Amino acid sequence: MVKISKRFNSIRENIDKDKSYELNEGVKLIKGNASAKFDETIEIAVNLGVDPRHADQMVRGVCQLPEGTGRDVRVAVFAKGDKAKEAKDAGADIVGDEDLSASILNGELNFDRVISTPDLMAIVGQLGKVLGPRGLMPNPKVGTVTNDVSAAVKAAKGGAIEYRVEKAGIIQAGIGKASFTEKALIANIKALASAIQSSKPSATKGTYIKKITLSSTMGVGVKIDPATIFAAV
Repeated sequence: MVKISKRFNSIRENIDKDKSYELNEGVKLIKGNASAKFDETIEIAVNLGVDPRHADQMVRGVCQLPEGTGRDVRVAVFAKGDKAKEAKDAGADIVGDEDLSASILNGELNFDRVISTPDLMAIVGQLGKVLGPRGLMPNPKVGTVTNDVSAAVKAAKGGAIEYRVEKAGIIQAGIGKASFTEKALIANIKALASAIQSSKPSATKGTYIKKITLSSTMGVGVKIDPATIFAAV
């Protein structure tokens, strides 16, 4: 039997699990309950009315969070020659080609985002079984396969996040830290919600965004009324 801490019980007592909170109220609750000894990540879960098993109902994209993510994003770039220098100058943490591929195959995965120039995708493609399950495979649809590696690296470092619907029809993402102001968290939530709304597949029937939940790393989930997010997006 899992023992529930007094702290967790205290947090849970402050939240009505059957209520869908207005966005401002929900963010205030989440911030107020994030009382761990570290700066908790604020996370969002968006339940969509799609079936990702069908290609025409896949939802994925990239969103630039206006207030950043609050974390240091380590970026690996597959590039060579002038493009490798461009990536390094833009702030990439790891740059390489065959050597980078070899290190990844050896289990060295100390990065959060992978970017590649189109000419090196033949090398990157061989890493599909390693990068794919971790959501790290570069993809031109989200701007991680590009010749403009400088812009891609700066976007990743500056708060660009990739989102993708999971098998259960849910998109999960970190949208900031508990130390962020309520205003900053709300701005990030609205930006991501707007991006997801814009990614709505034409094949979708019925309600697209069914439920939105906010939580912190060590906190309890708070349901948010989607209408209060889109009211002023």
